[in-house]
Amino acid sequence: MTNTSPATARTSPPFAADEATMLGAWLDFHRATLALKCEGLSVEQLRERACPPSSLSLLGLVRHMAEVERHWFRQVLSGQTLDPSGRYWTEEFPDGDFDLVDGADPAVDTAVWQEEVAFARSAVRGVSLDTVGANRWHDNEVTLRWILVHMIEEYARHNGHADLLRERIDGSTGE
Repeated sequence: MTNTSPATARTSPPFAADEATMLGAWLDFHRATLALKCEGLSVEQLRERACPPSSLSLLGLVRHMAEVERHWFRQVLSGQTLDPSGRYWTEEFPDGDFDLVDGADPAVDTAVWQEEVAFARSAVRGVSLDTVGANRWHDNEVTLRWILVHMIEEYARHNGHADLLRERIDGSTGE
């Protein structure tokens, strides 16, 4: 079964903009990059592991980023009380987002990720970069600015993994 999602549009960030616009544009660029790396692949290809013993897969990256979006924008920034376990991990399987993809449904997991991205976009709309999250992180107050920079870093790092995974799967390379 092939992933038949519509072609992902990716917009390059502006060269000149205010800080909030720039950070949001870079985050959206990296979100779209991960979507592009997954586009057009079969369920099996999305679940394919990098190389033993690594459990890294494109689907695992999508699931992981859904967890990361959920944590920073729902829990830390917005102060929502979430289940102590994530959507994909538990105390028993702390890396379940990566390890437990064999029976996972890429369409469902991609939809979850996109729901978290949509929530994040709405949570930051019109909010000052100096806004402190409703919840602390390891006893530190965290600003929206820090969260956005961290999210860009998180996506950029994992998009490097996605580049290698995609090249291994079908030879596709590129930004």
